[in-house]
Amino acid sequence: MIVERQDNEILVRFSAGIKTSRIQAILDYLRYEELTSKSTATENDVDVLLKKVKKGRWNRTKKDLGLND
Repeated sequence: MIVERQDNEILVRFSAGIKTSRIQAILDYLRYEELTSKSTATENDVDVLLKKVKKGRWNRTKKDLGLND
């Protein structure tokens, strides 16, 4: 593995023998860290948002299936 810094980027090179799916999982995690690094959301904020999203999805599903009252 080779790590290089160029301008505002960091380049990482792996040998071809490593499974790309394992590298992708690591890159996905690093992308998550990059996107959330400046977030001020609390765990409670995320829980509230998730509850709203799930409720909205369930209401749409009920409507699509004709289960509305």
